[in-house]
Amino acid sequence: MIEDFKKFINQGSVLDLAVGLVIGAAFAVVINSFVDGLLSPLVGLILPNTDSLATASFPISGAEFMWGSVFIALINFLAIAAAGFFVVLRPYKQWEQRPAHYCDVEQTHEDEFVALL
Repeated sequence: MIEDFKKFINQGSVLDLAVGLVIGAAFAVVINSFVDGLLSPLVGLILPNTDSLATASFPISGAEFMWGSVFIALINFLAIAAAGFFVVLRPYKQWEQRPAHYCDVEQTHEDEFVALL
C-alpha cells in the first residue's frame, strides 16, 4: 500500500494530475478546517506559551520564525495527497485491473466467425 502511494506521488500522468486537482479542491476546505479548528488548538495546549500550532514560533536575532504555519501547510498537503490516493486513485486502479469476466461486455464469438470464413 505504501509502495503504491510512492508510485502515485512520483508518476506524472494526466489522470493523476486531474485527480489531484479535483480532490485537492474538494478536500482543501475540509482539511484546512480540521487542522485549523481541531489539530492546531490541541497542539497549542501541549506547547508552552502558544494558543495554537499556527502561532508557534521561535526568535533568532530579533526575527520570528513561524514554524507552526509551515508545519500546518505540510499536514494539509499530506492529508490531501493521501485522500486523493486512497479515496479515488487506488479504487480506480483496482477497478481498471479487474478480470474480464466482471465486465459488462457481451461476448462477440469472434473465433466462431473466423472459423466460418
